[in-house]
Amino acid sequence: MNAKILLADDEPGIRKVLGISLADSGYQVLTAEDGLEALDVFRRHKPEIVLTDIKMPGMDGIALLQTIKQESPDTEVIMITGHGDMELAIRSLKHEATDFVTKPINDDVLEIALKRAHEKIAMRRQLRQYTENLEELVQRQSARLVEVERLTAVGQAVEGLSSAFRDIAGDLDSGLSYFNEMPCFVAIHNRQLKIVAANQLYKQRLGDRIGADSWEIYDDPDSSRANCPVARTFETGRGQRSQATLRYHNGHRFPVMVHTAPIENSRGDLDLVLEISVDISEVKRLQEQLRTTRHKYQQLFDLVPCYITVQDRSFNITASNRRFNEDFGEDIGSHCYSVYKHQNEPCQNCPVALTFEDGKSHQSEMVVRAKSGDQYHVLINTAPIIDADGRVEQVLEMSTNITEIRQLQDRLSSLGLMVSSISHGIKGILTGLDGGLYLLNSGLAKNDTHTVQEGLGVVTQMVDRIRNLVLDILYYAKERALECTSVNAIDFVENVVAMVHPKLDSHAIELEKRFEAVTDKFEVDAVVLATALTNILENAVEACVEDRSEKSHRIVFTVGREDGHILFEIRDNGIGMSREIRDNIFNLFYSSKGKKGTGLGLFLARNIIQQHGGTIQVESTPGQGSIFRVRIPGTVPRQAKETGSYPEKTGIQP
Repeated sequence: MNAKILLADDEPGIRKVLGISLADSGYQVLTAEDGLEALDVFRRHKPEIVLTDIKMPGMDGIALLQTIKQESPDTEVIMITGHGDMELAIRSLKHEATDFVTKPINDDVLEIALKRAHEKIAMRRQLRQYTENLEELVQRQSARLVEVERLTAVGQAVEGLSSAFRDIAGDLDSGLSYFNEMPCFVAIHNRQLKIVAANQLYKQRLGDRIGADSWEIYDDPDSSRANCPVARTFETGRGQRSQATLRYHNGHRFPVMVHTAPIENSRGDLDLVLEISVDISEVKRLQEQLRTTRHKYQQLFDLVPCYITVQDRSFNITASNRRFNEDFGEDIGSHCYSVYKHQNEPCQNCPVALTFEDGKSHQSEMVVRAKSGDQYHVLINTAPIIDADGRVEQVLEMSTNITEIRQLQDRLSSLGLMVSSISHGIKGILTGLDGGLYLLNSGLAKNDTHTVQEGLGVVTQMVDRIRNLVLDILYYAKERALECTSVNAIDFVENVVAMVHPKLDSHAIELEKRFEAVTDKFEVDAVVLATALTNILENAVEACVEDRSEKSHRIVFTVGREDGHILFEIRDNGIGMSREIRDNIFNLFYSSKGKKGTGLGLFLARNIIQQHGGTIQVESTPGQGSIFRVRIPGTVPRQAKETGSYPEKTGIQP
């Protein structure tokens, strides 16, 4: 590979270990221990990829990223961050960082980030190559067409030239000498339709035909005296213009554009006709070559595995390739922002607008919406199309669909967050177990029943947390088909309450049960749904525990039936939730409990409820408590039983 890569980190151990790993991968590794040194090394060696820690003394990684992007927008920068710097890592992406990796650095994650950086570098090179080749072809073909147009323009000047030949009727030899240098066939005909003079090129290509009939040089099937352009000029007194086929003296045939002009004598009588024939075989050959070239480049345009458009200064799409047309429609003339974003004004920091401003290539990443309604993550690269005066006339935009890459990164990020969150949770549980065991041992040694009971309570609580954590991980790791049975509603909810009763008693929280409205059976996967309701009840207990007000805390658990559905309502008068917390509680790994929670409980509860074909609603006011309402069908849909999924997931309804 032998590509240069700059590694900036204030920790010598990381520089050494990571430098060895990168060197083994074939990189030429440059190192720096802080941001200022890294900037100096970058300016001297110009590496394509920079790998920098976010937090460094002096100039930090964010400042280094911004400076590098200002000086060299094409340089790819990968950020190194700790678990506590996630907000800074996300902010670095807004400053066009390629990716970020977390400490300790996983080789596979780093390899994915480096691979993405190389893909973006290769894409820019390919785009520049396409643009340069296209510009070279256009310039070459334009030059040839200009030359052909110059030759064919002779016919447009014939009418003007004809007036200049009125004085050469009596001196044909000197008159024809003016045409010997012209790249066309010139002949003069008399009223008897005989050739009386011709220029040198005429004689070389068609032979010395002085005295021959005017129509004999034509090789068309209908060539005759009546159809001869010279004869029509004598008949009408006006010049003629037509296409014909001439025959060389070696037998070759070629197309020509024939122009004739009348030549009058001194008395004003039509005495001679000037005939000028321009060989247009080169024009036709170039036209065919241009059509072939356009076809080849259109094929290249269509076969490129990305979306390509050409846009003018008003962001109107003037050309697009086949892949763009398939996914976004053939909207030639429409604004790109209306096609991509379905909005009425240009996007902020539009790379096309930036290219029109400075004439340079730009890169951006955004989310667009296809005509099918699907959203795609695309990586956008632009290139200017320059006119003859050196001005940016249009901009070529190439967008690559990186949705799958982003989804993979999200899954990897989620996995990393899960591991981190679980690690914190296990650490807290182990600490609690140590404390509980200490109390047990201390109480047993002193024969102190109260201390033994206290230690046993702590151990029991930690074991309960271990059970919940393991169940959450299992449900998150694999979605399975529901194992539904008919259960008695009262027995089911009583078992759920029994699972959380120790917590209620230990915190002196009152539980009011309102189960009288439902006494019949319903179909459910009792184990799975009990886990979901237990998570919600435990969330209510935690809300009451966190409330430091002097009021007595109370949870009301209500079960009822409505339109063939079982309704569960869990209401508490605990700490309540802000709108931000309420909008995020069902998101994966989100926890308002800090290190005490894994962020899996309510996420899994919602998924289990949706898996049963049900819905969950939340109401909450800070300081006043929360209400969770769960609605489950009396009979679980067949698809959920067989596949473990339910197609009509309604999501969160705040």
